[in-house]
Amino acid sequence: MTIDAPATGEPTTGAQATGGPEPGVPVVAVAGDGGDRGGQSAAGWPSVDVAERKARASQSFWTLVVGVPAIFSVLRLSVEAGGELQTTLLLVANVNPVNLAAALVTTAARLVSAGLVAVFAIGAVLLVSAEHNRTHRIGRHPPIFARWRAITPPWVVVAAFAVALATWPILYLPLLLPAFAAAFQLSPARLDERRIPRLLLLAALLVGYAVLMLPTLGDAWQQREAFAVLVIAAPPLLAMLVTGPVPVLVARPLAMAAQLAVLAMLCWAALPVITTPVLPLTVTTIRAAEDGTGPPAPDVPAPGSEDGGVERIRGHVITVDDVSMVILQERGGVRYVPTDRVEAQVLCPTEEELPRYRLRVHGFHVEDSLLEGMGRRVRPVNRIAAECRTV
Repeated sequence: MTIDAPATGEPTTGAQATGGPEPGVPVVAVAGDGGDRGGQSAAGWPSVDVAERKARASQSFWTLVVGVPAIFSVLRLSVEAGGELQTTLLLVANVNPVNLAAALVTTAARLVSAGLVAVFAIGAVLLVSAEHNRTHRIGRHPPIFARWRAITPPWVVVAAFAVALATWPILYLPLLLPAFAAAFQLSPARLDERRIPRLLLLAALLVGYAVLMLPTLGDAWQQREAFAVLVIAAPPLLAMLVTGPVPVLVARPLAMAAQLAVLAMLCWAALPVITTPVLPLTVTTIRAAEDGTGPPAPDVPAPGSEDGGVERIRGHVITVDDVSMVILQERGGVRYVPTDRVEAQVLCPTEEELPRYRLRVHGFHVEDSLLEGMGRRVRPVNRIAAECRTV
């Protein structure tokens, strides 16, 4: 299908044909408006190239969304098994896929949402830059982040920000302000004729942010937590400066640097996700055998502590049956403990769960997510058991 050019002789763009794009939402040309295989699209790009690039971008995007969690699940089991094949097979045989998926969603949701938020924010800036420089190379061949942002429905972008809002630590939630402004290209410069109401709305948002975060900012300043001060104070200012377009000479280097930076960030953030245990950490107390022999064999090291014929084993319970309890020890190795010799078991936090900051935002600890903070109000954290400290 072709669109006749207006009488002025200027080529009709997709925005003119449809009445113009929605304000603040960048668009790219849709393949098929350019006619035959050698024609041009309505945006001035070759229609075949646009269609092929759009198809490849869609396939690569959903391949990452579906494939990365599956790879992470396998890597987590292998890392938790200490790289031992037989232990990995034991975990695969006994860890329920539903439990594995739940553990992966719980720990990896913030990683996935962080990647999506970064892609959408950077992609929107690059997309606007490509739209404003159609004759330049970046306009003819937009970066992959720009193509991903173009093919993503707005509700997916909003959903990614919603997941981030619920799962990110509260300390990092201010970073969503500049990311949201970039993803939807919101800036004071785009104010239309309703300037006064929108300026009042912007002022109200800034005042609300100040009321919410100023007490925590003051505490961070007094405690000399420079990183926390920067993360709380800088995002509102960045939100007014991150929108596009960027100069054409900067756009292409920015695209390459941003894509490498996001990849490096995801790799760095993926390390704790891969190493986070799938099974809960426990300390199991067992009594000595009735014949007087200790639980471990002579040639097997005992990482637990022994006290008066009682041994405490720190590790992750893989499975329990009528005969034995299988424990993956924290320091390596698998122990098979007779079930009738188990006296007690307590749940322990890992070192990563211990708090670092002494900062709170209206009662919520800054290292908790909103979901975790609401959960702690329903079920306050119990004191750490003595067995967790002594083993």
